[in-house]
Amino acid sequence: MRALPDPVWPVVVLALVQVGDGVLCLGPVRFVRECFEGVGFPRAWWWVTPPVKFAAAAGLVVGVWVPWLGVVTVWALVLYFLLAIFTHVRARDFGRNLFLNAAGMLVICVLVALYSFGL
Repeated sequence: MRALPDPVWPVVVLALVQVGDGVLCLGPVRFVRECFEGVGFPRAWWWVTPPVKFAAAAGLVVGVWVPWLGVVTVWALVLYFLLAIFTHVRARDFGRNLFLNAAGMLVICVLVALYSFGL
């Protein structure tokens, strides 16, 4: 592991994506609502997603100066998106939500882990 993430910009971009995703989950907006419904995510638990996204963004930002926290956060996001992929497959939701959203974010998170944190 490097002393500090290098380069930093992918970590910051991923943090901004998580903030944006958290904001979209606040309502949630229509396509997020349809995604939750498509995989059978219980409506009573929808409120959990924005704090998780905001916490991930905070962990990534702080991880710029405290690299172990950034590493833990980025690998937690990898796990989150692996679970999302599993959930979409289990629900037979083989559309955009699986391939673009969940799988795309999984690839981005793995690339940030490898590129910026050297893991």
